[in-house]
Amino acid sequence: MTAAQLIRWLWRDYLQPWRWWFGLAMVLMSIEGATVGALSLLVKPMFDRVFVGGSPQAVLWVAAMVGGVFLLRALTGLSHKIIMARLGERIVAAMQGDVLRHLLTLDQSFYTRHPPGSLIERTRGDSGAIRNLASQVVAALGRDLSSLISVLAVVLWIDPVWTLVAVAGVPLLLLPIMALQRLVRKTSRKARAAAADNATRLDEIYHGVTTIQINGIETREADRYRQAQNRYIRQQMRAEAGSAAIPALIDIVAAIGLAGVLTYGGYQIVGGEKTVGEFMTFFIAMAAVFDPLRRLGAISGAWQSTRASLDRVVQLLQTPARITSPAQPAPVPADRGRMDLAFEDVSFGYGDGVAVLRDLSFTAEPGRTTAIVGPSGAGKTTLFKLLTRMADPDTGRITVAGTDLRDLDLGDLRGLYSVVAQDTALFDETIRDNILLGRTDVTEAQLAAAVEAAHLDGVVASLPRGLDTPAGPRGSALSGGQRQRVAIARALLRDAPILLLDEATSALDAASERMVQDALDRLSRGRTTLVIAHRLATVRSADMILVMQAGRIVERGRHDDLVAQDGVYAQLCRLQFAE
Repeated sequence: MTAAQLIRWLWRDYLQPWRWWFGLAMVLMSIEGATVGALSLLVKPMFDRVFVGGSPQAVLWVAAMVGGVFLLRALTGLSHKIIMARLGERIVAAMQGDVLRHLLTLDQSFYTRHPPGSLIERTRGDSGAIRNLASQVVAALGRDLSSLISVLAVVLWIDPVWTLVAVAGVPLLLLPIMALQRLVRKTSRKARAAAADNATRLDEIYHGVTTIQINGIETREADRYRQAQNRYIRQQMRAEAGSAAIPALIDIVAAIGLAGVLTYGGYQIVGGEKTVGEFMTFFIAMAAVFDPLRRLGAISGAWQSTRASLDRVVQLLQTPARITSPAQPAPVPADRGRMDLAFEDVSFGYGDGVAVLRDLSFTAEPGRTTAIVGPSGAGKTTLFKLLTRMADPDTGRITVAGTDLRDLDLGDLRGLYSVVAQDTALFDETIRDNILLGRTDVTEAQLAAAVEAAHLDGVVASLPRGLDTPAGPRGSALSGGQRQRVAIARALLRDAPILLLDEATSALDAASERMVQDALDRLSRGRTTLVIAHRLATVRSADMILVMQAGRIVERGRHDDLVAQDGVYAQLCRLQFAE
């Protein structure tokens, strides 16, 4: 995206709603900038009529004018800084919200390529660069451009020839500054990528802190993070050096120009052609010319850094959602008794050329339990991703009550499922919030019934704040069995016609497993139920067992029939039950 396209995007999506406040801030910035020219202009009467002329009347009005200009500068400066700070935070919040909403529409393959730490940095860090745009770039354009124009008018009024002598070297800056801007943009992009790597390292360290401590690799992980920090520092320092070089070049040109004016103007004052007041007004105004020039040069580097971050934001926002609702969704099947799930010649791979599922066909019948078993890597969990449209099959189709899943609205489709997985996702909120997930249509009686049916009531009663006890980060304040029961209570309240169970009891001890299994049995009554299980003892009573191997169904039937076949399932049974 070019700079012009980026600015148009910013204006259309984020700045335009605040255009009146933005316009007011620009007016205030322009007034503050113009005060620099006004102060420069007051230097001439200060020297010629007060210091040299000794006029008592001039002392009062010059002092009043200088004081008034400084007061105006203070008020306008304070006002536009407050306005721009508010706009900056509002725009950052809006941009971060847009990024998050878009990321939540992307399918699972995107998240396998982009770790959480990197996405957090891109959502917060890169979007936060808009603050620099508001506080530095826009402020400099409004205030310093106005200041530059006002003081240029003053120096041209004093002496155009002196002005030409002072700024003669400015054109020489164009090519070096353009080269530095390209360098800053390039290194800033690398610095932002390195910052995302840092965030990823921290995310992995904090989530794996138990493993790190148990294995005694604290020093190793700290060293790896330090190396990631050093990579970021190297790139950031190159970007900072490039940004700092731009005002430094302007200072060199200013030194040459002002030395020329001192030499040329000094001889004119000695010869009586110019007054001391004229020279001091010019000299101070000319110094004031280079000051906003330095800041404008510095913000050109800041803009390149900001642009690098905003380019990454735009890249995220332009990432297309591969799983979307159809333009005209089919009606959701209304008859809970007809919620059969059918796979018809389904094949699927994750884009690495390896097929995970191959020509898969089966039907999970309404009101019955279908179990899916097999060794790790057989493709069992992938089935649930396809059912919930976290991914779409490469070939074939999947239907619910005869309707292709791709013909249904995504929200309606996912509303058909209740899911209880081995790794239950809980949020750092209360147990009540984790069960309700934002629902406001559940009465206390319904909530209590769900908690009791999930065998969670005993746990809640033992907690000091009951349902209002925090679950902790990722549910860490609860045991594995307690987290599973929270998920079951959530599923009971959801009351969806299809139940998906993914290794729901595999990580539990015997006592917890009995309670969770009893709650699951209650939950599955009258529902189309699919169960993924490694522990075959939990699916012996299933109405249909599908045995998967290398992405295909190699056996199907009830437990006793499969044992009698003495095939893959029977071998798995002998291994597990012998243990």
